[in-house]
Amino acid sequence: MSWTPTAPLRAAGNLFSFAVDVALALPRRPFQWRELIRQAWFLASVTIVPTALVAIPFGAVIALQVGGLIKQFGAQSFAGAAMVLAVLREAAPIATALLIAGAGGSAICADLGSRKIRDEVDAMLVLGIDPVHRLVVPRVLAAMAVAVLLNGLVSVVGVLGGYVFNVVLQDGTPGAYLASFTALAQLPDLWAGEIKALVFGLIAGIVAAYKGLNAGGGPKGVGDAVNQSVVLTFMLLFLANFIMQAIYFQVVPPKGA
Repeated sequence: MSWTPTAPLRAAGNLFSFAVDVALALPRRPFQWRELIRQAWFLASVTIVPTALVAIPFGAVIALQVGGLIKQFGAQSFAGAAMVLAVLREAAPIATALLIAGAGGSAICADLGSRKIRDEVDAMLVLGIDPVHRLVVPRVLAAMAVAVLLNGLVSVVGVLGGYVFNVVLQDGTPGAYLASFTALAQLPDLWAGEIKALVFGLIAGIVAAYKGLNAGGGPKGVGDAVNQSVVLTFMLLFLANFIMQAIYFQVVPPKGA
């Protein structure tokens, strides 16, 4: 199919329509609990180790950058507070988004795409089984649940990694690092990070499922669909992150030192 100026708008409309179909299929019964648990376990197995490994350098880089910056202002006692803010608000959700889209989303897209080219999806339609309800809804919910858990893992590992690097490499004081946690950070920061992760998992699951169910052209088409799903998911995730962060700053007032 040749490219037309309206092709991006048509693709965006099809994706939005697919998201609406997923939302409408969510309350339908019977719910596929076994498929949900299986997909959640699969997504966790392919993302938890890379996420833990990515969280360590994330925390280290933030600790080095933030520690060096506040040291210039003579505010070393606020290293823990700055670290917690950076990890909870940005680093943890972004790391979660990269892993859930790059590892989890690509696995979802490849699985559904392979089913599509083997005509399994068409066979389900012939039998009167809705592929969105049977295959997509459990995968989207699993991606959301795993994203929330991964965000918590990255937050913990990132803060601990920042503590080690701040104390060992920057001669920080352990007591001051721990005591300053609540100086600038507040509970809504944690909830904001978890909500971000939930939305990121939703976006990654829907985009991956949409691209997988619309794959065509054999194995090459599945590979192209996986590549497109990862790129599109990254774009939407960073856009959603900007919007949610802007709303957060308008709704939740910053905490004074």
